[in-house]
Amino acid sequence: MKIKFFIPLFILLYSGLSFSEYRVFQYYVRPKIQNITVVTAELVTSTLDPIAYVAYHGGQESVEVNLLRSWQCMGNTSKSQVCSISEGRELNGAPQVSGVKP
Repeated sequence: MKIKFFIPLFILLYSGLSFSEYRVFQYYVRPKIQNITVVTAELVTSTLDPIAYVAYHGGQESVEVNLLRSWQCMGNTSKSQVCSISEGRELNGAPQVSGVKP
């Protein structure tokens, strides 16, 4: 009985001390679908990895994504904007992803 009481209490007390980290990706994105308006490429910073970014934005038929760099935001990242590369730690040797041009 005591164990059932102390485990949730322990989790509740120490959950405020946990810290999180996340990875940020910077892409050069160009739409493949040609509309009446002029299509321009743009620089995008996202927390979505290359495969998820392409899938979320319509697949390989609609966008071309080139991974430029990635970095990791360290420490307590709760309730904050995506950190810049100067605030994070740049990751060298980003893994090669099939279907996405490096």
